[in-house]
Amino acid sequence: MGLLQEFKTFALKGNVVDMAVGVIIGGAFGKIVTSLVNDIIMPPIGVALGGKNFSDLGVVLKAAQPEVLNEAGEVVTPAVAEVLWKYGAFLQTCLDFLIIAVSVFVMIKIINKLTSLRKKEEEAAAAPAPAPAPEPSKEEVLLAEIRDILKEKK
Repeated sequence: MGLLQEFKTFALKGNVVDMAVGVIIGGAFGKIVTSLVNDIIMPPIGVALGGKNFSDLGVVLKAAQPEVLNEAGEVVTPAVAEVLWKYGAFLQTCLDFLIIAVSVFVMIKIINKLTSLRKKEEEAAAAPAPAPAPEPSKEEVLLAEIRDILKEKK
């Protein structure tokens, strides 16, 4: 029973729950950004490239080779798939990353701004009223009276 209680305490800590929510929202946000890149940004770039899909851009490093059979129908040389260097897919992934990074940066800046405004409001509301000036001692009052009398005599 102790192990179950420890797991429950761990799983329900605020940080773990917050992290789980962040991961879920991050996954959904990643899908939104991927759709933005694939469906909004990349089509105009594809049109500029002559109607090509950006992620299909690549260089063939080794051409595909068909399977070679002998007269008996036995495989002499197996088929070899094409080796393709897909720089377009890499560039598209980099663009996805840049958009996500900029979006997260902007979101964090907004959250920090809102948090600092809220903290300033809380500090202003929680700040104690300034303490009144302390009453002067009897000696200070007497010295002030003597000073005033001397000023009058001049």
